[in-house]
Amino acid sequence: MSKKRFSLILLSILIMMSMVLSACGSSENSKNSGNQKSKTAASTDKNNSTADALKEDVTLTAWVMPNSPKPDKDFMAVMKPYLDENPNVKLNITVLDWGSAWTKITTAATSGEGPDILQLGTTWVPAIAAMNGIEDLTDRVGGIGGSDAYLPASWKTTMIDGKSEVYGVPWFVDARALFYRKDALAQAGLDPATAFKDWDTFKQTLTKLNGIEIEGEKMTAFGVPGKNDWNVPHNIFPWIWAAGGNVFNADNTKVTFNDKTALEGVMYYTGLANEGLVDKASLEKNSSQIESDFSDGKTAIMVSGAWMIKNFTTPEADGGVGEKVAAKNYGIAPLPAGPAGASTFIGGSHLTIFKGSKHKEAAWDIIKYLSSDEAQLAYAQLSGQLPANKTMMDSLSSDPNYKAMVEATNYGMSYPSIPQWGPCETALVKYFGNIWDIVAGVSGTYNEAAIQKQLDDAANEVNAIVNQ
Repeated sequence: MSKKRFSLILLSILIMMSMVLSACGSSENSKNSGNQKSKTAASTDKNNSTADALKEDVTLTAWVMPNSPKPDKDFMAVMKPYLDENPNVKLNITVLDWGSAWTKITTAATSGEGPDILQLGTTWVPAIAAMNGIEDLTDRVGGIGGSDAYLPASWKTTMIDGKSEVYGVPWFVDARALFYRKDALAQAGLDPATAFKDWDTFKQTLTKLNGIEIEGEKMTAFGVPGKNDWNVPHNIFPWIWAAGGNVFNADNTKVTFNDKTALEGVMYYTGLANEGLVDKASLEKNSSQIESDFSDGKTAIMVSGAWMIKNFTTPEADGGVGEKVAAKNYGIAPLPAGPAGASTFIGGSHLTIFKGSKHKEAAWDIIKYLSSDEAQLAYAQLSGQLPANKTMMDSLSSDPNYKAMVEATNYGMSYPSIPQWGPCETALVKYFGNIWDIVAGVSGTYNEAAIQKQLDDAANEVNAIVNQ
């Protein structure tokens, strides 16, 4: 018998029992009085039980990713005030490598043996929720502000599209914006306030910057990673969204990223490389290498995230690039607006409670603490990511670079929050990677027909995944 059928039978029995008990009541008033007393007693018992659980000695386990240079120490540094105030709580941290995390997490979800607290990338939440691997937090999230406290693009990824249950709490946000060299723009006679306004002005800006020389270093206008990057879809979709395209139709049943509108966005972005405004050698690089090129003064503009702000203020001895030429002379601006407006990719990570946890109240208490203003800012400073809480995110805006990054989040988009997104993204990495091979001249001839074919092939595979 399926769990669903069993649940329905059990519910029917409970309803019938309730009807029998109601019929035995001496009067409507006495019945209501008895029910009210029962509800009050139950509520009191639950509150007392929760309070007692939080006072008991407990050892919790948490699985997190390498979100910062010293992920375990940084996490524990943020947790120190909480642990000092709650000496009955012990916390053991395991840092999972992103490359192997998915296998370990799905194995844990299947076996029921895992941590109490689990960090999940935003695109992983619906899949693990569909596996019944994480706790439904719908009745709890009101205590941390609910949806109003977070970016819409971030909050939607705490759920499965089309359903109302909430399975995660946004912990930090990954957003992308343009980083540019102020001195290069000044030498080219460009005003940062207008240089990145829209696609037309952006291309004009790149044309004027291409080949400009600063301190003896000749710059390429735009640093763009290609197929060897782990962010391949994240790099391309903002341009599809800005063109007016989307990933799927309204009910996520059919791919639309291969329609003519989406193609326009892909052709604009990849065309910048085809027109020589990007060093085609960079198309063999990943995001870290592009960031290094920008830091070293080899490129005038790149797309990156808030972690680079931290890197530019951190000495090389501590893993940053504080002594690099770009560190003292950069600015940030949102991506240029396309025909449908500005857009950027919003990702990040959420905190969840593992379904098999035996300490769910204690685990939730820690997630509440990590959602507090104090912890949000502390972790943002250590990790270099944006805090997920909108109020705390806005509080960074006194710094002009953070202000531009926060502004970029106003145009943020995220992927469809569906359980099948993992294999969908794997397919996109493959076919979008093929697009970069065409742009780089490694495979075929760059034209609309060649790019359209790759989008169509990707669409066929993704449609099959979604509708299987």
